[in-house]
Amino acid sequence: MDIFNYDRRVSSVTNIGGVLLGGENPIRIQSMTDTSTRDIEASVKQVLDIADAGADYVRLTTQGVLEVDALAVIRTSLRERGNHTPLIADIHFNPNVADAAAKITDKIRINPGNFTDSARVFKIIEYTDESYQEEIDRLEKRFIQLLDICKEHNTALRIGVNHGSLSDRIMSRYGDTPEGIAESCMEFLRVCKRENFENVALSIKASNTVVMVKSVRLLIDAMEKENMNYPLHLGVTEAGDGEDGRIKSAVGIGALLCDGIGDTIRVSLSEPPQNEVPVATALVNYISARKGHAKIEATPYEGYSYLNMERRPSFAIGNIGGDNAPIVICNGECSLSGSLKPDYTYNNSICYGDDINIPVIGIEDISSYNNSTEPLLLKLCYPQLSESVIEFISSHKNVTVLTYSNHINVVGELRAVAHTLTRNGCDNPIVLMLQYAENDKEALQIKSGADLGALLLDGVGNGVMILNNGNIDNNTITTIAFSALQAARLRTSKTEYISCPGCGRTLFDLQKTVARIKEATAHLVGLKIGIMGCIVNGPGEMADADYGYVGAARGKISLYKGKECIEKNIPEDEAVERLLKFIEEDSSYN
Repeated sequence: MDIFNYDRRVSSVTNIGGVLLGGENPIRIQSMTDTSTRDIEASVKQVLDIADAGADYVRLTTQGVLEVDALAVIRTSLRERGNHTPLIADIHFNPNVADAAAKITDKIRINPGNFTDSARVFKIIEYTDESYQEEIDRLEKRFIQLLDICKEHNTALRIGVNHGSLSDRIMSRYGDTPEGIAESCMEFLRVCKRENFENVALSIKASNTVVMVKSVRLLIDAMEKENMNYPLHLGVTEAGDGEDGRIKSAVGIGALLCDGIGDTIRVSLSEPPQNEVPVATALVNYISARKGHAKIEATPYEGYSYLNMERRPSFAIGNIGGDNAPIVICNGECSLSGSLKPDYTYNNSICYGDDINIPVIGIEDISSYNNSTEPLLLKLCYPQLSESVIEFISSHKNVTVLTYSNHINVVGELRAVAHTLTRNGCDNPIVLMLQYAENDKEALQIKSGADLGALLLDGVGNGVMILNNGNIDNNTITTIAFSALQAARLRTSKTEYISCPGCGRTLFDLQKTVARIKEATAHLVGLKIGIMGCIVNGPGEMADADYGYVGAARGKISLYKGKECIEKNIPEDEAVERLLKFIEEDSSYN
């Protein structure tokens, strides 16, 4: 892995209804309907809407044989209307449904966490090596039956692991870890390889971007060790809506795309599914433009591991670096207060803080610097990082490096600054100064989220400063910076919502419910609330949330504290109020 230069990972090619995935093919865009698959006309209309927005593939939930029959009718109806978008059947809990769907559609998605294993109940099971292998043998026997059907009908397969629905078997052996997530996928891939089934794609998704990115990196490493190179589908599940959903998706998906990883993506928003497509397209286009860029010559520092994702070592200068959360600098005045107030305001070569003002100099000012011991910001880009500049930085423990890039691969050059400094014994803090020229807020969210995701999740950056030469106000820019830090799990500045995008399984009006819960809880900074349309990932993702709201049946809601269900089957019209009352009364939060 060359962390400084962009190049697409080379994968095998999978044929999904004639639209090829992987290899040298474009990064494909996909989405998923949120209609009931049994509602044929509504589903046909939504597939057309998603396809018109630019999606290459569309997925539909397929709970049972009635949905399989409906999917066959939907596919025929679309073809009669001249639409040939490949359709993907989404299967959970029932391998017999997967068998049936594999006979009538272009691709099926199965979830290793519930293909043959029962639904997750968070029970620890003690396995011997022999008893664990017996479970693997049972899985393989049933899985081969499905692969034979896929071969016969030329149906592609996606092995889609979700952090929220890992089986109790995997959890008992590996724990709730990225290593366990990757192994959950590898168990199925080994069967595919032995059975010479190549028409396969993979995904690992989580609402936690750190878990998602590390798990994918570990999966690629595991595949390479076993001579596999299947194409990858990327996504941050339960990303939410609005700015949070866009930035969280850009941070997680963008971190991998920047390293050439990913053959198809879905941006999962708690919004109408066609809204996902332009966001995904903009993200792919932004990163793909780096192809063929001028090479960046740099070497990783000793001890760096792409798989471990550890923070770059740094010492503290005031509230910058060391164990401090990354700071936010606003380029000009900002009226935000509370947890969204920037740490510093930059104006006329000075960063103004509450208790300290820090001068900012360029490398041309080094020769006249008076060697004060007061904190100093040194602004530079990678081509300016000469031996004399490195010597100056290493000999001044009061210097924080404010680094920027004019290279099209901004991520590669900023990584090069960090690694070069560390290789030369400079553990000074680094503040990332990212430069854009956007008039559209969504474009800035996507681009800055992707760049910051790749840097922050790889351990680079003790602070963020976003400069934008466009018509976007400083309050909005500052909020984007804080949102990116929260999405990277480095600094919490607001309530976090883990809300699914909705699908045919959703048991309540997701978008209205998310809006109501947000309105009532936005002031609870640091709280994580899960809002899940159904039980598939609900309890699993509740483990990463403080409280959860999960569809249990039509018109019925179950409430969770962590992964523990505290109330079952509450009438939907009472559930939001009951959740809010529980949060208010819960002594562990207050």
